[in-house]
Formats: sequence, C-alpha cells, structure tokens
Amino acid sequence: MDEKRDTSLENMWTWTFFREVSIPEDASELLLKDERAVAAYATIRDVALFTNKRLLIKDVQGLTGKKVEIYSLPYSSILAWSSENAGMLDINAEIEIWTLAGKIKINLKRDINIRRFDKLIASCILRDK
Repeated sequence: MDEKRDTSLENMWTWTFFREVSIPEDASELLLKDERAVAAYATIRDVALFTNKRLLIKDVQGLTGKKVEIYSLPYSSILAWSSENAGMLDINAEIEIWTLAGKIKINLKRDINIRRFDKLIASCILRDK
C-alpha cells in the first residue's frame, strides 16, 4: 500500500513558550561550527533555541525524560509568519509560521514581549534575504 505524505499547509505543530531563558549550556552540542545561539525560550519541559541559521526545539518525552526529540527548522524553509498580540481577555499572544513542512503555532505567555519576539523572527529569517 502506498503511503501519501500530506504536504498541505494545514499540518500544524503547536508549542507554548513561557519565558525567555539563558542559552542552555548543552546547546553547543547541537550547533554547527558557523552557527551561534541567539535566544532561548522555555516550554513546559523543553527549550526552544533560535540560532543564526534555524529554530531548534528540544522535546523531552516520557515520564523519565530520557527520550528526547529535536525539531530543527531551517529559516530557509519559512515562507511567511504572522504575530498577534494578546487581547484584554486573551492569555497568550500568538505567532504562526508557515513552512514547507506545514504550519507552526507558537503561543507566547504574557511575560514574553510579542513585538520583541516578532523582531527576533524577522532578524533571523530576513538576515540573508
């Protein structure tokens, strides 16, 4: 039986970033020689790392946390993004990123400045354009 890969932009991954954190000490294990960490954000059990080349999201899984999946999104695969600040009754600001692999939604808790975050994304994506 043939498997069909769904490449529509309706595929969605969702993460919630709680706060900006220091660059993790073990981040260098994931970086290339000419790559440098720019910013990091905490999720529930994970960390998202912006570099000068890509977005890395470390997804700790299971009860013990020994299983870890790393998502790597090169900025070159990002087609567009949008940002929406939190309204009076909203808990989160939102970023949506459309990529060649699908759509990513990032919820930002109130402690994260949405405009600063939007500027971070713009500086990473548009750097070499």
